[in-house]
Amino acid sequence: MEFKLLSQSPANQSTACLVIPVGQDGQLTAVGEQVDKATESLVRQTLDRGDFKGKLGQTFLLPFAPGLKAERLLLVGYGDADKLTESRFRKMVQASASALLALNIHDALVTLADTPVLERAVDWRIRLISETFLTSRYRFTEFKSQPEPEPGLTEVALWLPAGEDEAIVAQGLAIGEAIGSGRNFTRTLADRPANLCTPRHLADVAAELVEGDDRFKLTVLDEAQMAELGMNSLLAVGQGSDEPSRLVVIEYRGADDPEAAPHALVGKGITFDSGGISLKPGAGMDEMKYDMGGAASVLGTCAAVKALAPKINLVAVLACAENMPSGRANKPGDILKTMSGKTVEVLNTDAEGRLVLCDALTYVERYQPTTVVDIATLTGACIMALGHHATGLLANDDDLALSLLEAGEMAEDRAWHLPLWEEFQEQLDSNFADMQNIGGRPAGTITAGCFLSRFAENFTWAHLDIAGTAWVSGKAKGATGRPVGLLTQHLLDRAQEENTAEEKA
Repeated sequence: MEFKLLSQSPANQSTACLVIPVGQDGQLTAVGEQVDKATESLVRQTLDRGDFKGKLGQTFLLPFAPGLKAERLLLVGYGDADKLTESRFRKMVQASASALLALNIHDALVTLADTPVLERAVDWRIRLISETFLTSRYRFTEFKSQPEPEPGLTEVALWLPAGEDEAIVAQGLAIGEAIGSGRNFTRTLADRPANLCTPRHLADVAAELVEGDDRFKLTVLDEAQMAELGMNSLLAVGQGSDEPSRLVVIEYRGADDPEAAPHALVGKGITFDSGGISLKPGAGMDEMKYDMGGAASVLGTCAAVKALAPKINLVAVLACAENMPSGRANKPGDILKTMSGKTVEVLNTDAEGRLVLCDALTYVERYQPTTVVDIATLTGACIMALGHHATGLLANDDDLALSLLEAGEMAEDRAWHLPLWEEFQEQLDSNFADMQNIGGRPAGTITAGCFLSRFAENFTWAHLDIAGTAWVSGKAKGATGRPVGLLTQHLLDRAQEENTAEEKA
């Protein structure tokens, strides 16, 4: 899908469909008034008849619009202007995208940036529109023998209100496109079945992503190399599978100083999680292909970074394994010596994500990173606590936690900060090793974070639990591409922060 900015009067533009926002009880924006005047009050007549009330997410298609050069006119409701938050704006944009994608059209002119989103400038609105249109167009059809035809809509003009700085808005558009494409990249990986999307497949995808780009460097560690490093915890998770484990490392050098300390992202890449010897229930186990959602989101963020080229250095680490039961699988009661030298008593082999991440966190320490964020579909307890709306956030540094929360608000990809108090650490006490890998039912998300924090003592670190946000179940089952928006915004914020500091120095 291609986007362009358009500043001319929408009423005079040729397009297959013109989209205008309408508020509750018939409130029209400036562009709506222009269109209504050009059509000799066609919009007002439609509202007066009660055919369309402007409720949030409601759409109404006028197949003919005399007085316009547009072939069709689509009205989209934004509800009460005083309650138009970021999430409500996204709902309105999603409704318009769905309506347009259902039509037999090639192009459209969208004027939703004229909508008064609370405390958000036009560049943010354009950004969210482009991201949402891209993610709305996503279809996973790789394994359909007769896939449905792709939507015809491929060109979208976004109207730029008068007086706006086009350069700033164009940057917002670029960010929206990068995040939307990065989310779709993540969704494609996560939606692939586990018989295709293996640890080696993730390594191959990473190689394709960075191929031919001198800003990137790829390193893939096989099982023998990880054994030499003492990554026994990661290897133990994958030893019950015929699929070999991998540690995938992507380095991006975008800062003016290529030797400047990087920021790091660490993704959990369990390409299928049977639970191992602590076998999961059969119902819904197919969704455990999504247990590599953390690694997929890191790759999607790398794709966004590739498109935006922020002036920042980045290290992305994917801890990839398949957790299966077999005669070789690790067992409850086993004790593992991690790369850090700390020992772990395995009480539940289904708490495997933290076992691969702990070695990956120790590995990333060699880069002396400025910040480290790990991303994982780690605990069902996070779904119980936050549902499917917010990502769980724990950190050993309040400033990093706050910056991630702000990035999530900016990207409309929100997280919620949970405590990492010392009292929770006691739940990990073991009679036989330095720690056990579970802390019991109470505060399961927090004790998982406590476990990881023991391997992040030497750097500024945060953990994102995306168990509730990485995919949706049911009839609309599929990956969401979260938290690519949050992570990309986090890196853009850090790049701006560091470059501003350099300019002042």
